[in-house]
Amino acid sequence: MQEWLKMTAAALGHGIESGAIDPVTLCQTYLDAIDAHPVKDRIYVRVTHDRALAEAKAAAERAQAGHRLSPLDGVPISWKDLFDTAGVATEAGSKLLQGRVPERDATVLANATAAGLVCLGKTHMSELAFSGLGHNPSTATPPCVNDEDAVSGGSSSGAAASVAFDLAAAGIGSDTGGSVRIPAAWNDLVGLKTTSGRLSLEGVVPLALKFDTVGALTRSVEDAGLLMALMEGRKAADLRGASMQGRRLAVLCTVAQDDMRDEPADAFATALEKLKDAGARIDWIEVPEVSDVMPLAGCLYTTEAYGLWRDVIEKRPDAMYHEILERFRLGKTHSGADYVSAWARLESARLGYDTAVAGYDAVLLPTAPILPPNLARLDEDHDYYLSENLLALRNTRIANMLGLCALTLPTGAPSCGLMLMAPPLMEEKLLRLGAAAEQALKD
Repeated sequence: MQEWLKMTAAALGHGIESGAIDPVTLCQTYLDAIDAHPVKDRIYVRVTHDRALAEAKAAAERAQAGHRLSPLDGVPISWKDLFDTAGVATEAGSKLLQGRVPERDATVLANATAAGLVCLGKTHMSELAFSGLGHNPSTATPPCVNDEDAVSGGSSSGAAASVAFDLAAAGIGSDTGGSVRIPAAWNDLVGLKTTSGRLSLEGVVPLALKFDTVGALTRSVEDAGLLMALMEGRKAADLRGASMQGRRLAVLCTVAQDDMRDEPADAFATALEKLKDAGARIDWIEVPEVSDVMPLAGCLYTTEAYGLWRDVIEKRPDAMYHEILERFRLGKTHSGADYVSAWARLESARLGYDTAVAGYDAVLLPTAPILPPNLARLDEDHDYYLSENLLALRNTRIANMLGLCALTLPTGAPSCGLMLMAPPLMEEKLLRLGAAAEQALKD
């Protein structure tokens, strides 16, 4: 049964379907693994034992009757602690929300439950989701699977750790500037950033509503596609026969290749060669609009985030981690005119970008130009915290700013991801391409 802990969600679903895996035994195996793990309290905020077992028992009854609700009916997963869970505290990694207990599940969680997925519990995260590093002195900082002295990436830090440390079959997180893709990449997982507006944000604690998205951190592209479909209430993308042969891909040179550390740069180069060997045609392109939009992020993100949270924050600023507090308060420096002007410039740049890449199946770039930063140094060195946080999110933020969907894949080099970006609402196409790339990177 211990081998179940390393299987993909889809494989577990197949096992349940065939009768080889009992959902209750599977759930209990995960709960036992969580309870016995030496750093479980740095990964899970709270484990929902009773809910998980009740959902697993219902899944077992359906499986025995031949009435499974979905391919993942009975599969246990984790949820980032900003998705509302009925009767269970949802605090978004902040003491500001301590004791907040919602009355109903978030829509995506309710949809997943209706499809038979089992909720193991809630995972730690960066405070109010406003950091790409995953460091949270207010609650807990989850570990990185590749470096015990480093952070796991944020803000969906515990979501990534729950999967990487075999304590969930998949994790659900949110991505506003890279918060699914950074921890996925740094923990050698697949991470899907969906198009803004595609998956419901009802019952999700917000950071910046115009950029917030819901996504999955998984062991395979197939799992990411299945989870997106179940949270949305639609049929999953058909990944059969996916191939890299004849695909036209563009490597984004503008901004995305700057200040690269050696390990991510080498991993990216190796990944490109594998995609070429699999039959892809790859061009290197410059897109000036990317340079144009990056300076706008500070105004757009901080203005919206501070506007949403100002009243709550300023009542108890001492309750916040000072680095996150400082980042929120940057929103005070921008006027309404600044914000409107930035959005107008962003919309124009989005049109220019779409035109520049229209002939390509996807745009490629390293998921992050750096490896996971050292936790102790982040605590001691303010300038290091700022520089590493900005670099960590630099490449992933491009997709958020341009309104794209994006997928990060493990390259085989520890904590180095390959990111594919596609136009808005083209997740199914992106997932098919991702499945082909996933296989090429393994060959």
